[in-house]
Formats: sequence, C-alpha cells, structure tokens
Amino acid sequence: MRRAGADIGGTFTDLILVDDDTGSFRVAKALTTPDDPSRAVEEVLTSAAAAAGVSVSAIDQVIHGTTLVTNAIIERKGAMTVLLATAGFRDAIEIGREARFELYDIDLELPEPLVPRYLRFDVPERTLSDGTTLRELDVAYVERLAAELAEAGVEAVAIAFLHSYLNPAAERAAREAIARVAPALRVSISSEVVAELREYERTSTTIANVYVQGRTEEYLRGLQARLARLGFTGAFRLMLSAGGIATPETAMRFPVRLLESGPAAGALAAAHHGTAAGIDDLLSFDMGGTTAKFAVIVDGAPLTAGEFEVDRRYRFKRGSGLPVKVEVIEMIEIGSGGGSIARIDSLGLLRVGPDSAGAAPGPVAYGLGGSEPTVTDADLVLGYLDPDWFLGGRMALDLAAAREAIRTRIAEPLGLSTEAAAWGIHQAVNESMANAARVHVLERGRDPRGLPVLVFGGAGPVHGHRVAKALGAPAMIAPLGAGVLSTVGFLVAPLAFDFVRSWPAALAGLDWTRARALLAEMEAEGAAVLATSGVPAAETTHVREADMRYAGQGHEIRVPWPAGDDPAAVREAFETEYRRLYGRLGPDGVALEIVSWRVRSSGPRPSVNLVVVGEAGEARKGTRDAWHPERGGMAPTPVFDRYRLARGATLEGPAIVEERESTVVVGPDTSARVDERWNLIVTPR
Repeated sequence: MRRAGADIGGTFTDLILVDDDTGSFRVAKALTTPDDPSRAVEEVLTSAAAAAGVSVSAIDQVIHGTTLVTNAIIERKGAMTVLLATAGFRDAIEIGREARFELYDIDLELPEPLVPRYLRFDVPERTLSDGTTLRELDVAYVERLAAELAEAGVEAVAIAFLHSYLNPAAERAAREAIARVAPALRVSISSEVVAELREYERTSTTIANVYVQGRTEEYLRGLQARLARLGFTGAFRLMLSAGGIATPETAMRFPVRLLESGPAAGALAAAHHGTAAGIDDLLSFDMGGTTAKFAVIVDGAPLTAGEFEVDRRYRFKRGSGLPVKVEVIEMIEIGSGGGSIARIDSLGLLRVGPDSAGAAPGPVAYGLGGSEPTVTDADLVLGYLDPDWFLGGRMALDLAAAREAIRTRIAEPLGLSTEAAAWGIHQAVNESMANAARVHVLERGRDPRGLPVLVFGGAGPVHGHRVAKALGAPAMIAPLGAGVLSTVGFLVAPLAFDFVRSWPAALAGLDWTRARALLAEMEAEGAAVLATSGVPAAETTHVREADMRYAGQGHEIRVPWPAGDDPAAVREAFETEYRRLYGRLGPDGVALEIVSWRVRSSGPRPSVNLVVVGEAGEARKGTRDAWHPERGGMAPTPVFDRYRLARGATLEGPAIVEERESTVVVGPDTSARVDERWNLIVTPR
C-alpha cells in the first residue's frame, strides 16, 4: 500500500510518499502557491511519485493538512454570515468575557467578531439552564428572516441559542425553518458544532465553522478534482487539529476542526520518532519558513486542549483572539520562521518578526522580489546554509543580495559588521523561541531542562542547537528528513473524532443511568462516523474523559474517566490529575462537579516503518567558514553529507550536517552521534 502525506505551510509545501510493504519512501518540497495551494500539492505529489518510479494512480491514500481555515479567518475571507441568537443576547459575542488581557493599555484592541452587529439577530425563544423550554421558538419569524437574508445575499447562518447544549430542539427547528424557505443558505447550529456550556465560546466556534464552510468545501472539491485529473483514485483524508484524520465530508461539515491540522501532524511525527528512539517525554520544535511551534510530548503522545484562539490581535496575549472550542493538540506558535523579517524599530533596536516574507516574495536570497532581510538571509550570511545546495541544489540562494540587505538595513544603522548583524538576527529569534518554549513547558508542570528537544522543519535543525542550549535541554534530536518530518505525522494518525456534551452535575448523587446513556450516545455517534470511513465497529476504540472541578471553581481540568460506577474511583482520578497540575489538593470536604463529558472514538493507529538506505562514499564534504561566537566569529567548520553518515558515526562540534531539505548545525560545545534509527543525537560536551 502506498500512502502520501502532504502539508501546506506558509512558505513551503512538503510531501512524503511511503510504500508500507517495503518501507521505502520519497520526499518532496516546493514553494507554497498562495493563490491556489493545490498547485503546490500537485507539484510535490507528482515529483515524489516520479522519484519513486510510480504513477499517481498507484497511490492508495493521500492525507492532507492545510492552513486554509486559519488563513480565511485571519484574512476575513469567509462567507457573509449572520448570527441568530436568543432574544436579548445577540451582543454576547462582542461582550465576550468582559476581561482586559492587558490592563494598562489604553489603546487596547479587542478581537473583532466575524459577524458585525447589523448581521446579528435576536430570535424569540428561550431555553432554561435545566433544559426546559420557557418560550417556544417563533418559527414564522425565522422563516420571514431567512427569506430576507437570502434576498440580501447572505451566504451562511450560525445559530447559537442559550442552553442548547442541553436541549437542541429550538436550534434544530430554526435550521429546518431556514431550509424550507432558503435552502441555499449554509447553516451551522451550536449544539452540533460544540455542545458545551459557555455561551461566548460556543457562539464564536459556531460562527467560525459556518464562516469558512463554503470556502473549505470549494478548496477540497477543487483539490479532489485536481488529484482525479492526475489519475488518483484512492482514499483522500484530512488531518484534524486533535491529531486524528477524517473524510472530506466530515471535514467540510466541521471545517473549524482543521484550524491546526498542519502543526498537529508535526507534533504527532515528533511523538512517533521519539517513541521509536525510546524517548517518550520530549519537546517538539518545528520551525518552518513562517512560524515556530512547540509541543510537549508526554508518554509518547502530545498534550491536548479543548480550546484554541485564532487571529490574536496581540500574538502572545491569551484572550486577544477569537476563541474556538475544539479539541486541539496543545502547542504554542510564534512568529519566528526562516522568512521572519528583521528591522530596526523606532527606538533603534533590532526586531525580528512576527511578520514574514512567506513564499512570495520570500527572503532576499530567494531572488523572487523580497527586499527585507530575514532569518534565512542571516543564516546564509553566517555560513550555516550552502547557497549552492539549498533544497539539494534545486534552488540557488543569492548570498550577495542577502549580505547587502543586512548591511544596509541592519548592520550600518547599528554600527556593526554584516556578520555581527546577521548573528544578532539569528540569536534574537533563538532567544524569542526559547523564552516562549520555556513558559509553555513550565505552564504544563514540566521542567524544560529534563526534555530533549526534537527539531524539524526547514529551519528547526539550523536553530535547534541554540534553542536547546538556552533551555538547558539534555539533548537535541534531529531525525533524518527533518525538513519534511511533519508529513510523517499524517501517516501515523488514526481515523478519529472527538465528542463533547455539557451536563453539569455533582459527583455526589450523580444520576449514573443518565451518565452512562450520555457516554454511550457519544460512542454510538463516533462508531457511526468511523463506519462511514470503513472502520468496523470491532476495530473502533473509545476513550472517556470528563471536565471536572471543585464546586465553586470557575474552570475545570480534564480527567480520565474510570471504568465502572464508582464515585471513589472518579474522585481519585480527579485528585491525581489535580495534584499533578498544581502540586496540591483543594480544601478537605469540598464537593466535586462534572461539567462536560467527552469521548474520543478512533480506529486502529497505522504503523510506519521507514527503511533508510545510506549512500556510499566519504561523509565529509569539505569545510566552510561559519559563525561560532565561541571561536571568535567566522571559523572553518567541517561540512558533512547527512546521507553518508552511517549508524554509529560520531562528530565533534562545530560541524554542519547537510541534507536536501534541511541543515543541522552542531555547536562547538557539543558532540553528535547517529543512532540506530539514523537520528542525529547532539549532546553537550
């Protein structure tokens, strides 16, 4: 069976093609085509198939991750959408949490809802907090409104009524009313998109889902048509933000679950490689052309969260973006990539990012029209990259242009040499990433000094040594093919879907019959979703969890749900997780509450066993000058061919190890060895 994983990034599109029967694989990398991302997917797919000596028609499965949904929300390029809310509550989406994420900023910019006020409507209906109906839905009002909206050119409708997570009847009736008079309107109801309490987050998520639904369907239909023209007749799947894969139909129905599909694949790939190397706990560091992502891997799996923010007004400020309540692999993403632009700010200080040159025009060295110096330009000037062997020689870099851009825009204003200015850019982005990673790890109750850093992405191996050193990490791990490693994550992800239902209830006196019925309902829904993808019921597994808290607390923690109807076992599971997170328990005798119930339904996890065949010949390619401050600046540095470093080979830093899609910089104060799985393990001397 041949399977392909394709990841569209902000700068490059990556693909891996694997033959599961033999373990042989081919990788491909090309600049992303922002005007039509599917063109780059076609380019890398045909390139990898040709290198493998097969036709596209011989590929059995293509799994895809895309940033389309995130970009559509950030760029406000979704459908013209209206919101139907319970009468009196249409402004809840703008009022939000009534919290200032930056107390002393008098010019604070709050997140702007996707639906402006003139497109938000109060609907006569009311469901109470216990699920009973106080006021029946005014169906005639909804029908009249739907007809007017369709005539006005509205394309999508989000319906989010109070307490619909307990009683969805009014939302369903409103959807049916719209379908009768305006069947062309797309409709999402909150009780299906995210059946959880907290009105603001639930409404925001429902709006985001229907806002991008049309564009997502158009893109996926177009990509499927492009694949069909290439002769592909196999299964096409999409990566979800939580780390599972789904059919196009499921993804088109719930496109909001694709928000973090590409980064999720990277975290899964890091977990897979770490486990294969016998390292279950590590820090995943993915640095591409536009952003850098960090994820904590514990017991061989990335941590997950039940909420995510998109389009933050202030990139690192929680609360400054639009909340989306979907299951996601928990990570921190910062604007530090190879294309991050360096400049001198109004105070005369060096600033790098978060804006990026992306794929077009790209760094100055690409020669595609970029004029602002970037991190890639700095890495080239510092000697870390070979201008004649970028992407294995398929793309030449303009060293002279990169030097000139850094000299005129950074070095001369700061009174530095060109190399010193380039080092400032390189180290500034390293420190920024290390600081973000340190906070992210510590907030999850872990010590970054105990986590090896697994580096990947086109720029990750270049910067990994300095980031790992700043974190005090015990080792840096650079897998073979690190430049396209995230694509492996697509091939190790199972078909999976997450379900959640809010039903607040005290643990003492819990209605166990209702609890079992609720969990069984979600499991049946999960089995049905997976059955449409060809997963037999016998091969479907379900994992139960609950969001719990001490009575009176404002927020919950995720707790594994034990088997059986045993309140003592539930309390023990809660206390174990609470103590792990906070190092203590709450006051004795405080009652426990269950807020939401969760089920993750998944099929079998695919296995990938890549067979690496080294190349014969001398591993050392030569020497070139590269910047090492420990050696006083530019110093002769051995350069090695990654494909000719055999298992068991050792290196003493400084050294540069090149492969076609990435370059590993081995610092002067480290040693490196190639393990049995061809990972390059770099440790402090």
